[in-house]
Amino acid sequence: MADQYQYNTNEEKIVKDSHTKEIDLINRDPKQINEDVVKVEFEDVIAEPDGTHSLDGVWKLSYTTFTVSKYWCYRILSAIFGIPVALLWGFLFACISFCHIWAVVPCIKSCLIESQCVSRIYSLCIQTFCDPFFEALGKIFSSVRVALRKEV
Repeated sequence: MADQYQYNTNEEKIVKDSHTKEIDLINRDPKQINEDVVKVEFEDVIAEPDGTHSLDGVWKLSYTTFTVSKYWCYRILSAIFGIPVALLWGFLFACISFCHIWAVVPCIKSCLIESQCVSRIYSLCIQTFCDPFFEALGKIFSSVRVALRKEV
């Protein structure tokens, strides 16, 4: 919460809205999450081995067609579906956050509290019943000596 507040020179508290942060329109993948997934170029999809080449004009036109169609198809699809899909992903991550904050973490904390109680009872049982038994066995077998002899 402390990072949501700024102070100007008059020490007046200014509330920063975390929903309207500035976005970088140049570097749109600053964490490189799609670095190796969607970088598909013409050479990655279509390649002609030596001895099997089409006409140079066909090759150049194929390259241009592939590149331009990929570029504009992505732009058109993102213009049509980008906002609805962003809305769906925002809703999904909001639901996941809600479940995590209001159900998962409290459930885990409750289980940890209960398991501490059970672990104390278990520890007392072990100390009461098993520790004396194993100490007695240790005293019994502490006087056992093993000697190895090699006979020829």
